Amino acid sequence: MRQIILDTETTGLSWEKGNRVVEIGCVELFERRPTGRTFHRYLRPDCAFEPGAQEVTGLTLEFLADKPQFAEVADEFLAFIDGAELVIHNAAFDIGFLDSELSRLGAHYGRLRERNPVLDSLELARQRFPGQRNSLDALCRRLGVDNSHRQLHGALLDAQLLAEAYLALTAGQSEIGFDSLVEVEEQVVIDRLVPALAGPRPRVQADEADLAAHEARLAKIRTRAGVCIWDAERVEEAA
Repeated sequence: MRQIILDTETTGLSWEKGNRVVEIGCVELFERRPTGRTFHRYLRPDCAFEPGAQEVTGLTLEFLADKPQFAEVADEFLAFIDGAELVIHNAAFDIGFLDSELSRLGAHYGRLRERNPVLDSLELARQRFPGQRNSLDALCRRLGVDNSHRQLHGALLDAQLLAEAYLALTAGQSEIGFDSLVEVEEQVVIDRLVPALAGPRPRVQADEADLAAHEARLAKIRTRAGVCIWDAERVEEAA
C-alpha cells in the first residue's frame, strides 16, 4: 500500500477569504515504510498574509517572490500523489485549500477526494485519545516522537513528523525508529524460554500434521526474532 503524508502552509486560515497555499510537503510511505521520496515546493501566493500567519511559518512575501505559482507545479504534485492514500492531520483544512487551488486551474482538475482516498490522522487521534489535545505537537509528545527541532510550522518537516506520529498511532512502531523496543521485547521472550527449556525434556511422538504446524510456527519465530533456539538444538544434536 502506498501512502502520502501531506501537509500545507497557507497565507491564512480560510481559502474562502482568498488565502492561498504557500508551501506543500509530502512524504511517501510504501507498505508503511518511508521510501525516501518527498515532494516539497514553496509557492508564490500573489496575495498578502493574514496577520499572524507569517509568525507561524516564518515565510515572507520577499522569500516567496521568485517561487513558482501553484499552477506551475500542479501537474507534478498530482503525479506524485497519484494512486496513493493521503494521510493528513485535519484533512478538511488542507483539502479545502488544495481544492481551491485546483479549481482556479479549471473544472477538469476536479477535487482531491475524487482522485485519492483521504485518511484524517486527527480523527484517528481523537478516537484513540478522546478529550485530549491532539495537535501534531501534542501527538509527538504523547507518542515519543522527537519534535524539539520544530520551532516554526513547515510543510515538509510537519509531514515527516506526522509520518512518525501516524505510524506510532496505528501501532507501526517498528517502521520508523522504534525497532529497539521490539528487539527488547523479543529478548525478554528468549530469556524466559531458555531457562524453562533447560534440562531433559520428554519426547513426544508427533504425526505429520503436528510437524507441519511446528515448522510453520518456527518460521514465524525466525521471521520476527531472527533467532530460533530450536535451530541451535538441532545443530548440537546433529553434531
